[in-house]
Amino acid sequence: MTTAQTPSESSRAGDFDLGALLAERGAERYELHQKYLNHQLPRMLHTIGFDKVYERAEGAYFWDADGNDYLDMLAGFGVMGLGRHHPVVRKALHDVLDLNLADLTRFDCQPLPGLLAEKLLAHSPHLDRVFFGNSGTEAVEGALKFARYVTGRPRVLYCEHAFHGLTTGSLSVNGESGFRDGFAPLLPDTAVPLGDLDALERELRKGDVAALIVEPIQGKGVHEAPPGYLRAAQELLHRHKALLIADEVQTGLGRTGDFYAYQHEEGVEPDLVCVAKALSGGYVPVGATIGKDWIFKKVYSSMDRVLVHSASFGANAQAMAAGLAVLSVMENEQIVAGVRATGELLKRRLTELKDKYELLADVRGRGLMIGIEFGRPRSLKLRGRWTMLQAARKGLFAQMVVVPLLQRHRILTQVSGDHMEVIKLIPPLIIGEREVDRFVAAFTAVMDDAHDGGGLMWDFGRTLVKQAVAQR
Repeated sequence: MTTAQTPSESSRAGDFDLGALLAERGAERYELHQKYLNHQLPRMLHTIGFDKVYERAEGAYFWDADGNDYLDMLAGFGVMGLGRHHPVVRKALHDVLDLNLADLTRFDCQPLPGLLAEKLLAHSPHLDRVFFGNSGTEAVEGALKFARYVTGRPRVLYCEHAFHGLTTGSLSVNGESGFRDGFAPLLPDTAVPLGDLDALERELRKGDVAALIVEPIQGKGVHEAPPGYLRAAQELLHRHKALLIADEVQTGLGRTGDFYAYQHEEGVEPDLVCVAKALSGGYVPVGATIGKDWIFKKVYSSMDRVLVHSASFGANAQAMAAGLAVLSVMENEQIVAGVRATGELLKRRLTELKDKYELLADVRGRGLMIGIEFGRPRSLKLRGRWTMLQAARKGLFAQMVVVPLLQRHRILTQVSGDHMEVIKLIPPLIIGEREVDRFVAAFTAVMDDAHDGGGLMWDFGRTLVKQAVAQR
């Protein structure tokens, strides 16, 4: 007679070894993606020479198998706000797993979601309640649903060049046609230029607008809403009984030198705010739709509507533990103040280079969200090369800068958007003067190469031109 094993005994008796699996098959990473996932991703990485193999990561750095370090100025598109594997967040996740909580029973109220909501709302004046989902696009979806329901109106306004996500609702307020093409019909929507109050008011007069959703600083191109725009837009919206939704998925949690980017402008009190990315600690996906009490009470107006908006994995214990740990670190380590100081240093050092390099057109942004824009040079020799790139495809020069930053200087950055001559810097919020020095030195070396007509950089440019022409 055999004795049945308990679940814990059964799992210990199992033969799954994650470390062994990675040791055995980790080298197949690009082939596995090519065969089973998005096959264009490895193709793109091979093409631009980004097909690196990173063995480990900590803080603002990666390391390859040879022990070379790489400075991360991308932070996983902003997810790694505290860098990778912050010890406080990591410990919180070990703790929550070891507690064996009765998580996601669906018919009880666990303490962690309430504790995280309480802590998040302490940084969110004028907001009262939170819905926890699993990502930034889910946070936006929730805000769109809530706004349309409580106003009884179908149409949502968004700003040109906005990015709010890629699921159907958030795609409806995405300002880039390349993401939208082929996925119609979407929700009723209309784009207005960022900062254009007249265009906003023209749409509001039609009487069918539920809300305007806006990034205080747009991720695509790093364009900031003009001073006074958010407050004036809020007044117009409320006058026409519509809502202001602030998308802080990338700009929130200290990224711009304040807890939220909208807080840089006095008097702005959004009706709904979307956060995600950095709240995860880089470990467990989490998104939050934060709103005013009356909105939540109207959406959840009766017990019959208790599950009218929900998420299967929303408010799970691991995500809530990560979020609590992140906010604790932000408070204890004074992350926002550090971002403000480091961001000012980085922006000033880069701005000082504008007079030196004619290809450097602008440096803009707030905190540790900085856009570096390139533009048409004055000198005839450089202008000819610039024109060659632009004729093939706008954005190739920015790619020419990003690639040597990684290949020669081991610094990971990104082009800020398709057909844009802008590099966006969104490093972990924990970087300091050492990382600023390293980036500025590397960027200066790359710009020196671009301006003295060095062969390597422009040879790569010609390769990009050939590829762009071949794809037409």
